[in-house]
Amino acid sequence: MASLASAARGCYNMPVSDKYEHKRQGFSLSKVIFAGKRDPRDSVITNVATKMPSIVPSPEKDDVGAGRNHVAWTSVRQERWEGELLVQGEIPLWLKGTYLRNGPGLWHIGDYNFRHLFDGYATLVKLYFENGRLVAGHRQIESEAYKAAKKNNKLCFREFSEVPKQENFLAYIGEIANLFSGASLTDNANTGVVKLGDGRVVCLTETQKGSIIIDPETLDTLGKFEYSDSLGGLIHSAHPIVTDNEFLTLLPDLLKPGYLVVRMEPGSNERKVIGRVDCRGGPAPGWVHSFPVTENYVIVPEMPLRYCAKNLLKAEPTPLYKFEWHPHSKGFMHVMCKASGKIVASVEVPLYVTFHFINAYEERDEEGRVTSIIADCCEHNADTTILEKLRLQNLRAFMGMDVLPDAKVGRFIIPLDGSPCGKLEAALDPDEHGRGMDMCSINPAYLGKKYRYAYACGAQRPCNFPNTLTKIDLVEKKAKNWYDEGAVPSEPLFVARPGATEEDDGVVISMISEKNGDGYALLLDGSTFEEIARAKFPYGLPYGLHGCWVPKK
Repeated sequence: MASLASAARGCYNMPVSDKYEHKRQGFSLSKVIFAGKRDPRDSVITNVATKMPSIVPSPEKDDVGAGRNHVAWTSVRQERWEGELLVQGEIPLWLKGTYLRNGPGLWHIGDYNFRHLFDGYATLVKLYFENGRLVAGHRQIESEAYKAAKKNNKLCFREFSEVPKQENFLAYIGEIANLFSGASLTDNANTGVVKLGDGRVVCLTETQKGSIIIDPETLDTLGKFEYSDSLGGLIHSAHPIVTDNEFLTLLPDLLKPGYLVVRMEPGSNERKVIGRVDCRGGPAPGWVHSFPVTENYVIVPEMPLRYCAKNLLKAEPTPLYKFEWHPHSKGFMHVMCKASGKIVASVEVPLYVTFHFINAYEERDEEGRVTSIIADCCEHNADTTILEKLRLQNLRAFMGMDVLPDAKVGRFIIPLDGSPCGKLEAALDPDEHGRGMDMCSINPAYLGKKYRYAYACGAQRPCNFPNTLTKIDLVEKKAKNWYDEGAVPSEPLFVARPGATEEDDGVVISMISEKNGDGYALLLDGSTFEEIARAKFPYGLPYGLHGCWVPKK
């Protein structure tokens, strides 16, 4: 698919209709139409804040104009923007609501450039759909880490791979003390965004203090999401399981290696313990960025990529950052009953590395008894170099060589008959999706149930990062791939059509960063996986991580 052409040359101001005019904190919006002779596909209508605070470009950011850095890996141009976009194609009239996408969008502060994809300050992006129209916007999440960095023009909290530089040894000792109390850990909620059952929308990262409530309409930062229980701890899974009825997450215990499985009811800030899993190997619990559930069980992964206290203390990043690879400690999968907290299976599995689980479900025999658990994930062939490959230096230095580590749809088969070992296999031939696989979603109605389809990012090689959108058919063991040369798509999110009876009846939403510095919102048909609409942004946005759907009330 050909890339869109560059933005138009001229512009002029026009008034904004009442429907899309917002005045908040002294900012007014005016409509700008890009004019000039161009292909109609380039047309875009936007509302742009007339007195917008800008982010001063870093030296690396200036390289975009010279074509050296892909816009996906450069800081967002300004702190906030909102506007209506001109749609090419047709947005289904049933699509009513807001797609929110969170991710690290600001990778520098002052003259200092961050080093890793996961370090950037959070940029929240929205796509609001109604009556076939699309209003987009973005805004920085005003965490304490972000506000302190802006005020002091330097890093003030510990990020994924970044540590504030201390002026002297005593200051360093004080910072270490703050690390153990959690005071120096970031609250930069740059990883995910979820809609709780009570309607609150929360942005998250792996530090518990990095849970921030936002307004899904204005993108305003409303305040911290404070947990009212006494469970303590510094970290949790960045990806909780969230439904209209509950919130499930894992709390790693770094002192006595294990995990607390906890539940929170809608409208509550109190987490209650379902049960505990003790680790079977290693000096610390394995990293739990995400985990799957079935209708009756919580699956707790114990990955040999384990948290590492000494790496946390270091002021410079290690090859595996806050983790250490312990292949001798083996890999395990634990299955806990949601109702009782009892562990019904704990099996050794082949070594694995995964950030994201796709889904899990229960296999039953002819008499309806559960015989095993199937848990699918985006698995990186037990290759920890994927963490190093996500350094911004590597992402920005792509020279056309095929350097993306291989990945597959990893399928764990966990027996419930007391067997000590489980299996890990590829759910389909990885060549179907270019041996790249990450950033996944499913039809949420199939969460914890037997399912057929998954949507993810795959690879068109050669590449250094997943660069396709992929629909996986786990029954036919086939994949269909969408690809735009030079583009970097963000996580595809599936939104089901109201009243749909087929699993793939809906749309897939993604945001695309183009190699020429532009970008657009994209809608694909969930069934055919063909493009049905796109809408160009006034400028390209940096790569984002995870999103959620907030239906219109």
